[in-house]
Amino acid sequence: MRHFPPRRIVCLTEETVETLYLLGEQDRIVGVSGYAVRPPQVRREKPRVSAFVSADIPKILALEPDLVLAFSDLQAGIVADLVRAGVDVHVFNQRELAGILAMIRTLGALVCATERAGELAQGLERRLATIAAIPRPSPRPRVYFEEWDEPLISGIGWVSELIEIAGGEDVFAELRHRQAAKDRIISADAVREAKPDVILASWCGKKVVPARIRARDGWNEIPAVRDDRIVEIKSTIILQPGPAALTDGLDAIVMALWG
Repeated sequence: MRHFPPRRIVCLTEETVETLYLLGEQDRIVGVSGYAVRPPQVRREKPRVSAFVSADIPKILALEPDLVLAFSDLQAGIVADLVRAGVDVHVFNQRELAGILAMIRTLGALVCATERAGELAQGLERRLATIAAIPRPSPRPRVYFEEWDEPLISGIGWVSELIEIAGGEDVFAELRHRQAAKDRIISADAVREAKPDVILASWCGKKVVPARIRARDGWNEIPAVRDDRIVEIKSTIILQPGPAALTDGLDAIVMALWG
């Protein structure tokens, strides 16, 4: 029997897991993404049932979820299998800060925690505004965010927005609205010509190797390389479109630019 609000939720993305914990609704979670690490106890408390673009469908079905939370077309195959099996699925598609805040409010409504979700979202909004209002020296540091290294992929929408809130200038801001990573592929020459003052790198779960960045042809002339301002930001706090990016992720960007 299905229930509303759902009693048994499977979260295929990290940000929905963290949001439900922040709302105090973690007891509803019966299965999570293998990448879920926030809060730390989730790895002890909840069974892992999926990667990002693959999932153990029989394991999910055995958990008898009332609702599965998924993300974007990247999980369309998983969603199709679950829908065919008669499971209710809600797919989020947030790619910018406004979308992240809307996701929090929507998820709160789904579990009848509308007021708490509103307070959480408002608190995050105030935090963003406070950090954005801090006076910073001019000119703004020019920032290149590298989401992947082979090929080079620049930062997605919410990352670009966070760079600006932190007081930086995203050198590839014009690409921020391109949802697909393949549409944000850039050339090494383009980065060289952009002359970023800071390089922030988060290789989507793979450890960043600054020496490989420094060794790229002609990159020794880039101010960020010359001045040794190459900073790794862990993917768990910047590449998931949820509370982590708006808190620890933003703080890491601020520290890299001004710390």
